Amino acid sequence: MAGLRFVPLGVGDAFSARWYSSCLALEAGGAWLLVDCPHPIRKMMREASATAGVALDVDRLAGVVVTHLHADHASGLEGLGYFSRFALRRPAALLAHPEVVRRLWDGHLAAGMEQLLPAVGAPPRAMRLDDYFAWTPLDQDRPVDLGPFTIECRPTIHHIPTTALRIRAGGRSLGYSADTAFDAGLIEWLAAADLVVHETNLGVHTPYASLAALPAPLRAKMRLIHFPDDFDLAGSVIEPLEQGRRYEV
Repeated sequence: MAGLRFVPLGVGDAFSARWYSSCLALEAGGAWLLVDCPHPIRKMMREASATAGVALDVDRLAGVVVTHLHADHASGLEGLGYFSRFALRRPAALLAHPEVVRRLWDGHLAAGMEQLLPAVGAPPRAMRLDDYFAWTPLDQDRPVDLGPFTIECRPTIHHIPTTALRIRAGGRSLGYSADTAFDAGLIEWLAAADLVVHETNLGVHTPYASLAALPAPLRAKMRLIHFPDDFDLAGSVIEPLEQGRRYEV
C-alpha cells in the first residue's frame, strides 16, 4: 500500500507521569521504522498495536533511528539489542549520525552490555556495539536509504549532539524536529515535508508561543510532541499528537 503512516508510541517528555516518552513508529509498504527508542519499547509497541489496530513488535522493524542519547529517547536500546540478539538471532539495524553514535557504547550501553557469559562457570566474553547493532551512519550531506525509507538529517540546538529528520517513503515525507531550541532555519528545513512533528517544552526546547506565532499554513501541517504533562492540549492552536493513534502523512 502506497503512502506513509505513523503511530506515536509516546508523546511525553522525560518527566511525564501521563505518557510514554516521545517515540514514533513509521510504516510504509509493510516495513516499520522506529524514530527513537525509549524504555519499555516492546510494551509501548504492544499497547500501540492494540489501540491503533496494527501488528508491531521488534521482529517487524526495518530499523531504529536515534536522534540523540538522552535517556527518554535512547533508554530502550539495551533491551532492543538484547532481544534482537537472543530472540531474533540477528543484530538490530541502527541509524544515527556519527556524532550521536560516538558516545553510544562507552557512555550509554557498555555498562550493561560489554560482557556476556557463554556458559555458567566460563569466563565472560567481551562484547562490542556491533555484536548487537548493525550501524548505518546518517549524513548531513546526503540522504540514506533503509528499505522504503529515505532519511535526511540536520543538527539541532540542544545540550548534546542531536539530529532532526526528514523521512520520505510512499511518495510522502515527514519532518521531525527531535529535541531543539526554537530555530527558524530548522523549521524552514522541516517545512519542506508534507507533515511536521515538532517538540515543545521548557528549558533548551521550543516554547509553544514561538510555534503558535508561525504562519497559519505552516501550523496547519504541524503536530506537537514532547510536551509537558500540564500542556493545554485543548487550547493549542497546533494539534498535539495522541499516543497510540494511527496517522496518515
